[in-house]
Amino acid sequence: MALTAEELCSYSDNVNEQLARYGVKFGIYKNGEFHEQLFPFDVIPRVISHDEFAYLERGLKQRVSALNEFLRDIYSRRRIIADGVVAEEFVYSGSGYLVPCDGVSPPGGIYSHISGIDLVQGRDGSWYVLEDNLRIPSGASYPLIARELCRRTIPDAFTGRALEDNSNYAELLRRTMDHVNTGGHPVILTPGRFNAAYFEHSYLAEQTGARLVTCDDLVVENDRLYFTDYSGRKEQVGAVYRRISDEYLDPVNFCSESLIGVPHIFDIYRKGNVAIINAPGNGAADDKGIYYFVPKMIRYYLHEEPILHNAPTYLPYYEQDMSYVLANFDRLVLKDVAEAGGYGVVFGSKLSHEQKEEFIRMMKAEPRRFIAQEVIDFQDIDIYEDGVRVPRKADLRAFVLMSDEAAVWKCGLTRFSRNPDSFIVNSSQGGGFKDTWVMSE
Repeated sequence: MALTAEELCSYSDNVNEQLARYGVKFGIYKNGEFHEQLFPFDVIPRVISHDEFAYLERGLKQRVSALNEFLRDIYSRRRIIADGVVAEEFVYSGSGYLVPCDGVSPPGGIYSHISGIDLVQGRDGSWYVLEDNLRIPSGASYPLIARELCRRTIPDAFTGRALEDNSNYAELLRRTMDHVNTGGHPVILTPGRFNAAYFEHSYLAEQTGARLVTCDDLVVENDRLYFTDYSGRKEQVGAVYRRISDEYLDPVNFCSESLIGVPHIFDIYRKGNVAIINAPGNGAADDKGIYYFVPKMIRYYLHEEPILHNAPTYLPYYEQDMSYVLANFDRLVLKDVAEAGGYGVVFGSKLSHEQKEEFIRMMKAEPRRFIAQEVIDFQDIDIYEDGVRVPRKADLRAFVLMSDEAAVWKCGLTRFSRNPDSFIVNSSQGGGFKDTWVMSE
């Protein structure tokens, strides 16, 4: 007989102790110092019905297909700009657009191999996309290992439940890497032990059979990429899953001060001699300002109506939207398009009169820098805290992996706020995570 939520809660400390033993942590740089901490896990899972996930799956595949088409277009023909669907300034003034990527087609023609789409569910049951993450979104390893440890620790929790198995994420990721591999080993390139997502790098390397490497292990020779194994022998690399920002990826082509990049890796990528996952330049499509245009992309490239909807969003860049934002400032959430991780998010209702005036001044001076959104009153999900069940805000990061076709992982990272008064769920802001149970029938 399956356990109830209350019975599950009695195992909370046990499971979190197991996660700590496996080093399931994340790191944060704050005030110039690196702080590593546990990522709190809540044992009460988020449950998504079979039919509801099938709906999400269709919408996610559609959205990621359009985003890939957009990236292919803006680095080649730029049809969507010429046809006036997306404002030119929103593409070329964004920090994620890389001029050196112009005219470069990645191996296999895939730009976003791994997409993390952040969604929330409103109180009426409707799902909204809050953000598209296309620069190697992290987080899949956490529900993956949490499910494994829960099965060991509380096997009765899964008894009699028609639940999709989430253990195939590594298989999906390896298939993605192999699909674009230009010949050689797949590797996972990590900045090292003090990177925020180092646990995930090492765990996914173990699960996929890819080599875990740092920049010191890689070298470009004769237009090919090689890693040096423990015996000093060089082996060719055909696919690189990286968690290094574009600007630090290659000190020859980008930031010359980078100590974590691989010299000339972009040169051989441009020649098609190595696949980089995700493609350099993808930041042009996950800019919060570009998010506004995704429904238009779907209609333009796919000739379909969007299945999943954006949160109602306004661009102060447009005069009409600026007027709306100024008239409704106190009930909107404002976001700086250059920020991530829950930073740069401001609720108009929380600002003092002086802060509001200062924000409006900045917004008028740099309208491209900000977006405004209606506050989605998304559903609370119960968590177990201090011996009782309490409601907290939560989102869902769904993962879409691209190979010969798009595949949506039948799980996801549910993040929740530990602050009862906050909508911010990011781990960097003190949030926790849950497993996501997708029902198979």
